Amino acid sequence: MINKVILVGNVGLDPEVRTTESGVKVARLRLATSERYTDKQSGEKKELTEWHTITLWRGLADIVDRYVHKGSQLYIEGRLRTREWTDKDNVKRYTTEILADNMQLLGSRGDGQQGAPAPAQPTYQQPAAVQQPVAQPASIPAVQDDPDDLPF
Repeated sequence: MINKVILVGNVGLDPEVRTTESGVKVARLRLATSERYTDKQSGEKKELTEWHTITLWRGLADIVDRYVHKGSQLYIEGRLRTREWTDKDNVKRYTTEILADNMQLLGSRGDGQQGAPAPAQPTYQQPAAVQQPVAQPASIPAVQDDPDDLPF
């Protein structure tokens, strides 16, 4: 089975970067992707924007902390993960996010590159030793996909 997501988009807010109690760095950012199309009925050009929550761990989080900001354009490869939690009103809530395995810094909106990869900026990938498995045994809840809870 395959669980793979590939996105190219712009960061909507400055990333939130934290360090867990055990010293592991984690970053969370919101990435906007846009789809442009022409309405067949009216002939009007339209744009549909989707917002994605991206979580990056360890080395990728460090790169985000140093180089990524609002407006940065990123290429992200990762996998979907749904977590559940109980809110302060004791209501069960769910969120779906992308756990990033690879990231490439691309041109940002303001630098005139308009989506072309920046030639001097390398691709960053989680080392195989710290990548999380694609599938989990059914007995392990999705919340425990990393030994450290997200500190957000």
